Amino acid sequence: MTTSITLILLLAFAGLSPAQTTATPAQYPDYPSETPAKFTPDTTSFDFTRRDVMIPMRDGVKLHTEILVPKGAKNAPILLTRTPYDAKALTSHADSSHLASVLNGYDNALETIIEGGYIRAVQDIRGKHGSEGDYVMNRPLHGPQNPTPVDESTDTYDTVDWLVKNIPESNGKVGILGISYDGFLPLMALVNPHPALKVSVPMNPMVDGWMGDDWFHHGAFRQQGTIDYIYDQEATRKSEEKWWSGYHDYYTLYMHGGSAGNVGQIHGLEVLGFWRKILAHPSYDAFWRDQAMDRVLAAQPLKIPVMLVHSLWDQEDIYGATAVYKAIKPKDTNNDKVFLVLGPWCHGGEIGDGSSLGPIRFDSDTGLYFRREILAPFLAQYLKDGAPPANLPTVMAFETGTNTWRRLPAWPAGCASGCEVKPTPLYLAAGLKLGFSAPKSDDAAYDEYLSDPAKPVPFRARPSQPLGYSGELTWWRWLVDDQREASGRPDVLAFVSNVLTTPVKISGQPIANLVASTSGTDSDWVVKLIDFYPDEVAGQPALGGYQLMISADIFRGRYRESLETPKPITSDKPLVYRWALPNANHVFLPGHRLMVQIQSAWFPLYDRNPQTFVPNIFWAKPEDYRKATQRVYHAPENASFIELPMVTM
Repeated sequence: MTTSITLILLLAFAGLSPAQTTATPAQYPDYPSETPAKFTPDTTSFDFTRRDVMIPMRDGVKLHTEILVPKGAKNAPILLTRTPYDAKALTSHADSSHLASVLNGYDNALETIIEGGYIRAVQDIRGKHGSEGDYVMNRPLHGPQNPTPVDESTDTYDTVDWLVKNIPESNGKVGILGISYDGFLPLMALVNPHPALKVSVPMNPMVDGWMGDDWFHHGAFRQQGTIDYIYDQEATRKSEEKWWSGYHDYYTLYMHGGSAGNVGQIHGLEVLGFWRKILAHPSYDAFWRDQAMDRVLAAQPLKIPVMLVHSLWDQEDIYGATAVYKAIKPKDTNNDKVFLVLGPWCHGGEIGDGSSLGPIRFDSDTGLYFRREILAPFLAQYLKDGAPPANLPTVMAFETGTNTWRRLPAWPAGCASGCEVKPTPLYLAAGLKLGFSAPKSDDAAYDEYLSDPAKPVPFRARPSQPLGYSGELTWWRWLVDDQREASGRPDVLAFVSNVLTTPVKISGQPIANLVASTSGTDSDWVVKLIDFYPDEVAGQPALGGYQLMISADIFRGRYRESLETPKPITSDKPLVYRWALPNANHVFLPGHRLMVQIQSAWFPLYDRNPQTFVPNIFWAKPEDYRKATQRVYHAPENASFIELPMVTM
């Protein structure tokens, strides 16, 4: 349309009409065609060749795959990524004759691929972009949730089989890697893996969408980032239809929308299959359990080496990698197949500059270190003929606070030898105090606040922006946002320790043990473990008084007794809420303080709890949302504490 309008305008300036420009063959009988019968581009200067192929699956569906082969490659291993995000675009970051430029951008582990001489294969999963078939979000394995004979495991098997038989430059060895959704797929590849698949590297993988990845966290629905993602992914095969809002501030968008179900309805999501599944399964029923990859892999034999990569500030999939490690490491009887890396990154930060995250500096490029010193030798060991052992420990964990890489024998371990991780209660106390001493009988029994669904606590400073990776308020950095604004709100309790005189080191999952009551019949509880910086930090003035979340998560109260069967909460009765927070590997330094914040909303990231029990919060009505008095107890018989995984020598 634009080209036609431009042409008409140019002709008008020339004093001609479109009709006057029409020439017949008789007028110009010898005028040559500008389009040759066959055009062959000159690629002699390219340092790679590109092959655009359609690989047949066992059911006849063909999957579009981009294959990039370095010039002169011989007996080269293949690195495969399977993706819903457009294989062509992910392998076309520049109009260049150089493979490094073409792959630069999203592509995982760029230095590993270019310097390692790997053949790169990127495939659109079935139903997306150039591939045939139907798209199913996080397609489950064949079984109760998937009656068809194909799944991402079989598609990976068939793809690997085709690659090793049809790429003559390869050595017949394939590794699979990817991030997020592309990290979920290397986990699927571990189910009945092809003999030529020699290694899998799931980075920040989607593992359990209800317990702590993408869609829910302990029953609380992650509306911002889920509704819009489903819209973008499922509305069209090529994701041309983009989410729309009409709001600059998503806080306002979701307040005006009311319930999450109503927001989805406003945007017409009912026609999308995965959205209908979300609405039908708000609780942790068989639908979620059957496809949780940690559960799936715990029941599978362990056949090939796997390196699980976890980000300590992963804003999307902070649950999955360590959950899979916990599930499958016991099968690794020879201690040579399951490895874990924990880095100080956001979601996918390991493939970028890892020198800092927001205002937090790490004294080195941790992303580059991971790619060159950890990932590259690991891949080479299993994929390259005659490569030396990578000499990696079971766990490589970056220790924040001291900014040090630790070689650990297991997770959690704390140090290489001579120390132990001991569960240690950090008690909430009267007067909003925090410490390692149990509460006293003569102290006040509780602190309280009023939670008002009409004014929910923001999860970050407003305006709350949509998902994005550019700009000042980018999505990737919200977990390291300064929490001091929240600590000053009347609907947030902030318990603070004395200034530390010795380091406090934690390694593992803190456990929230909250004794609380509500005047309502349902409630959300948010617990945040925070490193409270000194009022002045030399050389880094922006960190003066900074409140850095080290581990934080939400729990929906209706699931206190059963994750599958929600129940109303007895009003005004102290009850125990106990759940695991995300993994941390951190040292609280002398001069700092520990802080724990408690609140009942994290909006609009999570949908509002109406604070009155309704069968399905997705369809809560305006009159269901009511204020509630929330009490957090700290008496000897009702002690609230955070169980820290303390490292002791």
